[in-house]
Amino acid sequence: MQKQYLDDYKTYLSFEKNYSENTIKGYASDIISFLIWLDSDCLKVDLNKLREYQHFIQRFNYKKTTILRKIASIRGFYKYLYREKYVDINPADSLIAPKKGKSLPKFLTDDEMEKILDNVDISTPAGFRNKTILELLWATGMRVSELSGLNFGDLELDNNEIKVFGKGAKERIVLVSNRAKKYLEQYIKTARPLVKGVNGINIDESDSSPVFINNTGYRLQTKTIRNVINQVVDKIQLPKHVTPHMFRHSFATKMLENGADLRIVQELLGHASISNTQIYTHVSTQHLKDVYNNSHPHA
Repeated sequence: MQKQYLDDYKTYLSFEKNYSENTIKGYASDIISFLIWLDSDCLKVDLNKLREYQHFIQRFNYKKTTILRKIASIRGFYKYLYREKYVDINPADSLIAPKKGKSLPKFLTDDEMEKILDNVDISTPAGFRNKTILELLWATGMRVSELSGLNFGDLELDNNEIKVFGKGAKERIVLVSNRAKKYLEQYIKTARPLVKGVNGINIDESDSSPVFINNTGYRLQTKTIRNVINQVVDKIQLPKHVTPHMFRHSFATKMLENGADLRIVQELLGHASISNTQIYTHVSTQHLKDVYNNSHPHA
């Protein structure tokens, strides 16, 4: 029965909450770990038992974000069980997770970003594709999963716009710089057609066809994009651990530093809450302090 509860919960997350497949897998993994530890009927759990599990996982060398996610997974599961009347009382309703420490997002300077972009080898179709991808990440602030999921029907390049589907399948419009647009149009016109694919799969440019494809003609996966960034960073020996998400952080930070309204940046990033966007104002303030300290003779 516990397997059935979990399967039903996964269906609920997929069809009613519109969560991504990766998010659902993460929640399910956390809940399975809890059920294995519990080794008894999950419907007979009380708050004390959940606190016992919380103390148990805190003994391991997990990051605080991992513990928070595990607790959130359990809270969501029992909220669902209560909603469906499998339990009369939600035992996780008063389960308090440890406070998440605030950490400023890491970003790249203009010089670091340009150095990365200038050192992508564009002598092959795959190389030109990779260059286009990094230009788009920097220009739009898209998540790497959003970029990987782009189809031709999402492109409105005449208006310098791209439609993306973010977390929870929420649709938004991102804006594309003329520079990134130029690379994207050139990729579509010259580099992409050179990928032969398997039996012509996904080589067409119909609305439902992926924009970025691998050497076999299938949709490019996010792991490949991460590998591209790692290769360039290793090549130029940049003393930073660079992730695709740092392009997003860099985009948001630069927008705010140049005077963009916080609400506009929130809209472009697809943040559900402006509190998620406000963390970048702290980054910008720190940048101002650094400039002041390095420039003022009495600082």
